[in-house]
Amino acid sequence: MPRRVVPGMTVMITRRTVRRTHLLRPDSELNNYYTYCLAVLAERYDIRVHAAVLMSTHEHLVVTDVRGQLPCFIRELHRLIALGVKNLRKWEGAVWDHEKTSVVELRTPAAVIEKIAYVIANPVAAGLVRRAHQWPGVTVSADDLGRHCRTAKRPDVYFDSNNPLWPSLATLELTMPELSMRDGDVRDAVAAEVEQLEHTARETVGARGWQCLDAKRVARLSPYKRAKSFEPARDRNPIFAVGRGQREAFFQAVLTLREFRKAYRLALDRWRQRSRDVVFPHGTWLMCELHQAAAAHC
Repeated sequence: MPRRVVPGMTVMITRRTVRRTHLLRPDSELNNYYTYCLAVLAERYDIRVHAAVLMSTHEHLVVTDVRGQLPCFIRELHRLIALGVKNLRKWEGAVWDHEKTSVVELRTPAAVIEKIAYVIANPVAAGLVRRAHQWPGVTVSADDLGRHCRTAKRPDVYFDSNNPLWPSLATLELTMPELSMRDGDVRDAVAAEVEQLEHTARETVGARGWQCLDAKRVARLSPYKRAKSFEPARDRNPIFAVGRGQREAFFQAVLTLREFRKAYRLALDRWRQRSRDVVFPHGTWLMCELHQAAAAHC
């Protein structure tokens, strides 16, 4: 299915390691490597990063794509992370799972707040730490939104120090999403959501009889072992989220998606009939990138 890539949209990105292997287990080298790559590529492709949490088996990002370059950003980020992991872990073979990267468009302020909180609280939901701020890997807090920067040095592995594309230092700015809300209200809403998610997660972990790990034990886990918790082999892979109780926004999102897909199919049929003056719907990316096809502007 074609996916809309619209400048200015905010999305949540998720990708897992191959067979849920702990290749991304947190340590100082990996944390610095990931932060450096994220900072350099976010600046290069004009991506505003709001939240980033790197778990041992997967990554979570909430970002805003300013110029409609999200596919390029994702491609290069995951390529660099894979190459770095191969060097740092002495790993042969694939790093990322064969499934495509999950990209969920966040269409309402409620969805943005809920997903940022979900990302922050993910280590607690996994039963790894009791509070989100205890996670030893790459993570953020509600208080970081819009007023925190992180500087990473160029890693010693993979990057050429003589190549101007890779500066010696890179700064990652955690920006505030544009939600027509005061910055303080956004932080308060995210913090409240995180607190609720943490409370629910601790209750769930206790009810299942799990033993919560701490940061030190997480850091001692072998990066070559696999996660043992049950996970459905083929779960839903949503394309958009609107937040709880957003009924009208949900139906509008469905209508927008259906109209885009219908218009795309009609345009693709004409393209296959060698009609090169066809105009694809707004949000078309791959046809424009590879074949210089025309797309409507909003």
